[in-house]
Amino acid sequence: MGARGNDAACGADALLGRWCGPAIALVDLDAFFASVEQLDHPEWRGKPVIVGGDPERRGVVSTASYEARRFGVRSAMPSSQARRLCPQAIWTRGRFDRYRELSARVMVILEDETPYVDRVSIDEAFIDITPGRFADEGPVEICRRIMARVAELGITCSIGLGCNKTVAKIASEQQKPRGLTVVPPGCERTFLAPLPVRAMSGIGGRAEAALARMRIRTLGELATAPPEALAAVFGSHAEEARLRASGRERSKVRTAASPREVKSVSNERTFPQDLTERSDIEAALALLAESVGARLRAQGLTAGCICVKLKYTFGEGRSAQRTLAHPTDDEHAMAPVLSELLDTIWSPGVTVRLAGVAASGFDHAAGVQADLFSDLDERGAETTELRDLSVAVDGIRARFGAGAVGYGRAARFDEDLIRRDKYPSNP
Repeated sequence: MGARGNDAACGADALLGRWCGPAIALVDLDAFFASVEQLDHPEWRGKPVIVGGDPERRGVVSTASYEARRFGVRSAMPSSQARRLCPQAIWTRGRFDRYRELSARVMVILEDETPYVDRVSIDEAFIDITPGRFADEGPVEICRRIMARVAELGITCSIGLGCNKTVAKIASEQQKPRGLTVVPPGCERTFLAPLPVRAMSGIGGRAEAALARMRIRTLGELATAPPEALAAVFGSHAEEARLRASGRERSKVRTAASPREVKSVSNERTFPQDLTERSDIEAALALLAESVGARLRAQGLTAGCICVKLKYTFGEGRSAQRTLAHPTDDEHAMAPVLSELLDTIWSPGVTVRLAGVAASGFDHAAGVQADLFSDLDERGAETTELRDLSVAVDGIRARFGAGAVGYGRAARFDEDLIRRDKYPSNP
């Protein structure tokens, strides 16, 4: 465990339980997917394990155990590269039902400690353990107990503890695995200042390069940079970036019982072989829309906007979106829109390596008036005669599993793809 601060007394007070002000922690499950595989396969413990796609095709690494990371393997790396770096690794495709099961058990542990739990992914959650708000014990003591209880499940976690989400997130990355990094109140700026700007979430490669050209390489330099200079990189979020870099962000953690506001529901896939024919691209979009439609129905949402995203084999790719005349949760109603959007961003001869479908615009008013050319239900949502079939498929999958029934188009792609859960857009 580490405690970083302006002075020894500040750190000592926090460790002794005398915490003043907000206390927010980020609980991050260590190499989660790989750790679950090692838990369920004892013979894999202590060995490099990679959860990911086929190294012989265009697969990617989902998660690598720490034994594999020592060889340079990391998440999102092409599987072929990971195989070259660590040829002795044990490969597995992943069992997401099992990962969700363990994740749910961890969330129960967190909810036992505080009602303020903000799940941000299958393996991460923020918790508010501010003294006096709900918890009576010191935040450090609570974090230690959480780590012990998670370890009893056969997996481990790392925790960052600070006054806000930015500090907690960065702290959680400092001592992995099985690390507890505490940034006591008043010590945020000293902790953050020497760290590279990339340590702060939301700063990617392009922003890092742009800041470097301005001679801003650390969070301390970012915190003191002129707002007008940062506007060129962060736009209207320039002042927010400065506040976060200086540790002055104010964060709110929702209660576990309150649903997260869903802004979009999406699904995208990288294909093991480039798609060159329109029929294959349309089949891929239909498969992605099937997943999006099912998630919309499960959450009781209807979307007023549909977006198609393509990444080409050569070049960056493009996306296009359209506001619908009437909201829908029916992928069959989305199909003609997807086809029309495809016309605007793809032409014959262009090869596609990734496709995505996203639905958004959930703030529309209910009860839209029907017109003569649309089949609207009582919610004002556009439907087709095939929606009942989709609802039936939803029910079968909920009872017997995702692979219990499917459309023929799935056979073209599913064998070679990793299924991923994306939070928070697809809770």
